[in-house]
Amino acid sequence: MKKHCCFNLLLVVAIVLTSCASKMQETNSDAIKVAIRAVGHELLLAQNDSTSLVLPIEKVDARTYKLQFQKELSIEPGFLTETITRNFKTAELSSNYIIEVVQCSDDQIAYSYQMKHKKDNEIVPCGGRVLPKSCYLLLVKFQKNNKTGLSLWISVALLLVSILIVLFILKRRTVLKRKEEDNDDRIKLGGFIFYPEQHKLVKQALEISLSKKECEILEIFSEKPNEIISREELTKRIWEDNGVVVGRSLDTYISKLRKKLQDDPNIKLTNVHGIGYKLEVS
Repeated sequence: MKKHCCFNLLLVVAIVLTSCASKMQETNSDAIKVAIRAVGHELLLAQNDSTSLVLPIEKVDARTYKLQFQKELSIEPGFLTETITRNFKTAELSSNYIIEVVQCSDDQIAYSYQMKHKKDNEIVPCGGRVLPKSCYLLLVKFQKNNKTGLSLWISVALLLVSILIVLFILKRRTVLKRKEEDNDDRIKLGGFIFYPEQHKLVKQALEISLSKKECEILEIFSEKPNEIISREELTKRIWEDNGVVVGRSLDTYISKLRKKLQDDPNIKLTNVHGIGYKLEVS
């Protein structure tokens, strides 16, 4: 049962982490498309074109997006770079990507540049050469982001920590239960609870202390309720096994036990004449 509960809990954690990761990817993808569309809109406005359409942004693969236009346009590389940088920064997108301006006619790259997290590694060539009016499409290729890898590792770490916590809790509960079972020496006798190791009888709010010998005698009776136990057996187990024989001591302790048990009508310590005693429990 515990293993089943543990599996269900881990499954829930895994589903939650997967769901969060998926949601983050979807949100990031939407933000990227909005930013790229804004870039396309500004490129058209720079051509004094406020009527033609920026076609729907296409997600080519996990890290590549395609921007297409309804009409031909010319592209000034410096303005393109500045527009993309500003819009991506506003959308809080990764600053590690490659931009390719591709000619529709032959799929040749007319212009490209690379941006990286470190500015000294950026490659932005030919900033002043305007691309003549033609049909172009833009490919935005985001490079592998270390932050994404870090987020993945954090998610894995959280899952592992969750597993360890669950296993620790289950292990601790098992140990505590075993300890309780080992320490649970309770014996039900009628309305009493008998604790041999603690030398006491408990009935609701009443607690009755027992001497060591009273406790030993009652423990023998509790092993065989409603059965006759001979005087010889009691004497041997309580006194002779310890190398001591005491004449009428057994009768004295039996009498004391009777008085301590008399509050419960469901339990009675009776004398079987000529044989021994019996603990009658109803």
